[in-house]
Amino acid sequence: MPAPPYEWQVGWRFLRGARRAGRRNGFVSFIAGVATLGIALGVAALVVVLSVMNGFQEEVRARMLDVVPHVELLAPDAGALADAAATMRTALAVPGVVAAAPFVAAQVLIGRGDVLRGAAVRGIEPQAAARVTALAARLAAGPAAPLRALVPGRRAIVLGRELARQLGAGPGDSVALLLPAGAGGGEVLPRTVAYAVAGLFEAGHYEYDSTLAYVHLGDAKALLGIAGPGGIALRLADPLEAPALARALARRLGERVLVRDWTSSNRAWFEAVRLQKRMLGLILVLIVAVAAFNLVSTLVMTVTDKRADIAILRTLGASPRSIMGIFFVQGAAAGVAGTLGGVALGLALACNLGTLVPAVERLLGTTLLPASVYFIDHMPSEPLASDIVPIALASLALAFLATLYPSWRASRVEPAVELRGE
Repeated sequence: MPAPPYEWQVGWRFLRGARRAGRRNGFVSFIAGVATLGIALGVAALVVVLSVMNGFQEEVRARMLDVVPHVELLAPDAGALADAAATMRTALAVPGVVAAAPFVAAQVLIGRGDVLRGAAVRGIEPQAAARVTALAARLAAGPAAPLRALVPGRRAIVLGRELARQLGAGPGDSVALLLPAGAGGGEVLPRTVAYAVAGLFEAGHYEYDSTLAYVHLGDAKALLGIAGPGGIALRLADPLEAPALARALARRLGERVLVRDWTSSNRAWFEAVRLQKRMLGLILVLIVAVAAFNLVSTLVMTVTDKRADIAILRTLGASPRSIMGIFFVQGAAAGVAGTLGGVALGLALACNLGTLVPAVERLLGTTLLPASVYFIDHMPSEPLASDIVPIALASLALAFLATLYPSWRASRVEPAVELRGE
């Protein structure tokens, strides 16, 4: 096995020698260790933060897709959908569409006693809806399933658990649905209709648990005074194909139907998460850059301390390029050690956040992730190679860049001038 280039050997010897030498070299070694630790902490923070952002986005998206249809076909005028049966048949004929169900959606106020809350009431046919969304499938399964109580004409309602808690309502209680003026037949004054709470559900997503309610499709049509469903909900074989299939459906159905997929109806949320991830990544990369450029001062001090050794190497025939290589090895070693240590530490933290965060919450006696703000009540984490590899490469690039000036300065040492002083 051939020996490594002598630049590597001398650079590694300088790096090890600084640890064993006197007080000055010991101080240089301490500064180098601090710079390496700074790189490691910066890289670890970047890995953890991006893993949490990935986990947060994936968790919310999964829970969102449990509740919302992949694609919705709506009436353009917010009324009843014209020829809903034909529209459903046309949609089911499109490859990739596996199930369809009619629905009615309305924004109302739900009250009990002195408490009023805004809610999105969705009129469904329980069995058809169970084929479209995972939440409806869970609520319709089993003899005690709450959606089984939704029978036309009974005026039963199933509330999200958080909405029911805010109203102080439970199964068997009565709540009032308050429709705005003009809804349900064009009345001038708001209209109030009493409904009996048939059950509760928990989607695991605060936004839906606190605002969503289900009634039977027939009751919803009577409530709004419309003759047919307001839309068709579709489930796709692949939810990620929703935008493309929505465009295909829009071309096939024409202007008489408004087509909306789940990504467009939640576009603002996903764009906000994507922007936050980019900005946090940029801020943490700058932290890594600051730590990496601490290597500049470390290597400058090393060059100053080793000027006589550099002069001797030059007199023995070392070229300026070789001198640059020697000090580049020192800086690169610190950069590689900091990057690998940071990636290992970041992955260890990211993969154990489910245990660490509850322990910190118990220690501090607080909640780090309120469900009312962040939609979920635990800290998700999903490390991705597509994030970790660029982080490692960026850290190494910054560390290598930080070594260029000190290495160049070492190559400019004049042997005659330095040895004359000796």
